[in-house]
Amino acid sequence: MSIQGLLLEVRVTGCRKLRDTEFFSRQDPYVIVDYATTKLRTRTCTDGGRNPSFDEKFHIPLIEGLRELSINVWNSNTINTDDFIGSCRVPLNKVLTSGYDDSSWPLQTRHMKSAGEVKLIMHFDVSAMKNKMAGKTSGQYAPSPYGASSASYPAPSAYAAAPPPHQAYPAPSHAPYPAPSAYSTAPPQQPYPTPPPQQPYPQQGCPPASHPPQPYGQPYPPQPYGQPYPPQPYGQQPYPPQPYGQPYPPPSAAQSPYPPAPYPGAYPPRPY
Repeated sequence: MSIQGLLLEVRVTGCRKLRDTEFFSRQDPYVIVDYATTKLRTRTCTDGGRNPSFDEKFHIPLIEGLRELSINVWNSNTINTDDFIGSCRVPLNKVLTSGYDDSSWPLQTRHMKSAGEVKLIMHFDVSAMKNKMAGKTSGQYAPSPYGASSASYPAPSAYAAAPPPHQAYPAPSHAPYPAPSAYSTAPPQQPYPTPPPQQPYPQQGCPPASHPPQPYGQPYPPQPYGQPYPPQPYGQQPYPPQPYGQPYPPPSAAQSPYPPAPYPGAYPPRPY
């Protein structure tokens, strides 16, 4: 069953055997009740000492899924910061089931030591929660007030009616623009001039026809008479050239056709 939005009544009656945080005077306790984002504070019990009395009542709206209270007890100081006495967590299962819970809850310090106890009396209207659930259940099956009028409408067809065809655009009142011509704006082209007739190029042979033809097998240019081409190796060619019919090397002095000189080895004689 959902408790969302229902009210829980919490009465803080007082504390017993609280841990004393004062050495020379009596402490001034007060209680803070935390539930989700709700934080409620009692009045300060001046000179309450270890057994203060509050008897204050609060109404807390419940939230689904959060079934626990947090209780913190402090000592109020006028000069310094307040002193922490103890705290505890109070489950709400009993009060939400039976509608009533008047238990004392032990307090503990931050070091898990005993710090006394706090007395709470809680009330919860269980019948309101049951009525809320009954109304929610009956509302799920309540007949629709529009059930009778809905029969007047025709049953929807499995196939939706086809939409009317699109109406074509009316014909234009004015004549359409003429189609653009590809040659309407281009300037007239001038015909290309006819090229002059080509003159035939005179054919010439190599060598030119004016040169006299060479005899078959004769090199060009012609070689001097009696000289072979290419030149022969050394020892196979007479050098210098000899007259026709004269052998090489020249004949000796006894065979020379020249007349003998007056003095041997000198030719011709030196002038005096």
